[in-house]
Amino acid sequence: MAELAPWWPGAAVEVDGRELFVRRGPEPSAGREPAVFVHGLGGSATNWTDLMAELGDVLAGAAPDLPGFGESPPPPDDDYSIDAHADVVAGLVEALGRGPVHLFGNSMGGAVATRVAAQRPELVRSLTLVTPALPDLRPRPHPYQLLSGLLPVLGPVGHAWLLRRPPEAQVRTMLDMCYHDPGRVPPPRMTATVEEYRRRAGLAHVSRAELGSLRGLVQEYVRSGPRALWRQAGLVECPVLLVYGRHDKLVDARMALRAGQAFRDSRTVVLSDSGHLPMMEHPAAVAREVRALLDDVAPGPRR
Repeated sequence: MAELAPWWPGAAVEVDGRELFVRRGPEPSAGREPAVFVHGLGGSATNWTDLMAELGDVLAGAAPDLPGFGESPPPPDDDYSIDAHADVVAGLVEALGRGPVHLFGNSMGGAVATRVAAQRPELVRSLTLVTPALPDLRPRPHPYQLLSGLLPVLGPVGHAWLLRRPPEAQVRTMLDMCYHDPGRVPPPRMTATVEEYRRRAGLAHVSRAELGSLRGLVQEYVRSGPRALWRQAGLVECPVLLVYGRHDKLVDARMALRAGQAFRDSRTVVLSDSGHLPMMEHPAAVAREVRALLDDVAPGPRR
């Protein structure tokens, strides 16, 4: 990427009777195939800005703010389960009218995208999962810190206190947890992120959205039966790219082996110098892997 891409413009889209804010990359044209990018817990559509720019010559991307995140209003029923998020993403693909799409998901968005690909295979042409939050019950300090927000009474109070901290402090905490090298964040991007945290601080639903989505993700970690995420991974029919960061504090890179075995047609990449957000920390490297996947899906020159 020659220069830092600005956040893509967006607009409200009605999906199944609810409003969803969707940012769009380069406009559809000959040779550009449709893609949908799903962010993770606490994230937003802007997390995909640089990867969408890197792939702008081959993909016409649409990145939604999931309900209650970014600029999307909360869902009317306050349902932040993985099922609810998956229904919204599937509804967006249908609303775009250009499916099947190349579907991307990061962290919680990876769990959402996995469910969409398993349950609605006709909507998904390829699946790229970047540090997907698939069930892993082994104890690790940072995920357990997040889980403290679900403790009765004290959890929501503590989470609300965290959201009242200065935006600069919140952003530093996020970068320390999600990046291997926070110094890679360009100053203009840091400024824009702080301003976004400042805007979100005034919204009453932010804590509900984050804790509700965290609760929904935990429910998937303990789900058993045919709709358990690992079993659904085995149902995904399309080609899958799995991208992990060696220094991820939230999703253990060792899960790459299990994921590679769970999906039928998959290729796994572990980036040695990345944390939880490879598409932000190393967008060019992730884009190269995506292009290789696209070549497999539809042979022909893409580089």
